[in-house]
Amino acid sequence: MSLVDKLQWRYAAKKMDPSKVVSQEKVDKILEAVRLTASSSGLQPYELLVITNKELREKIKPVANNQSQVTDCSHLLVFAAWDDYTADRINEVFDLTNEIRNVTLKDREVYRQKLIAGYPPRGPEINFIHTAKQAYIALGTALIAAAEEDVDCTPMEGFDPSAVDEILNLKEKHLRSVLLLPLGYRKADEDWLVNLKKVRWPKDRFITWIK
Repeated sequence: MSLVDKLQWRYAAKKMDPSKVVSQEKVDKILEAVRLTASSSGLQPYELLVITNKELREKIKPVANNQSQVTDCSHLLVFAAWDDYTADRINEVFDLTNEIRNVTLKDREVYRQKLIAGYPPRGPEINFIHTAKQAYIALGTALIAAAEEDVDCTPMEGFDPSAVDEILNLKEKHLRSVLLLPLGYRKADEDWLVNLKKVRWPKDRFITWIK
């Protein structure tokens, strides 16, 4: 199938089959696609947690509105954004860039100082909004990558982030949970959504050409 065909196929699975496990090869491809996602200034201000531990997922389920996909999935992805921008975090990214490219560019160093001067003073709440938006870009990549691998997934905002942060000890890592993404396989005979037509705005309502 083409990529568009696979996006037609995908939907937010409401019921997953707990007996089916996504292969490590497929999971690795999805994770690598997320790792390669674009981000503002290349900072990648979020981390990805992959949870297969059943006890942890059982703890998360009640604070995620008891959505069964949390425990029935094969792998639970948690997108955790930086709680703030700091000089150390920005420096770490720029230092890594210089190391990998084996070059230090003057303009790039000027840009480093611009970010250090501009981002941290804005305060953690404004900065967290920005880092969370970057995580959403990564979520989009994950949805497409999962479809490409014929893996079902369900993007979730319906959970208590503070509770998930506590369960996963994210505060200690200066991270805050933003999104959950269970990966697995649909249980078609129990999923009310599986056979319903996909609904999107028609092209002439959604797309405006400006020439």
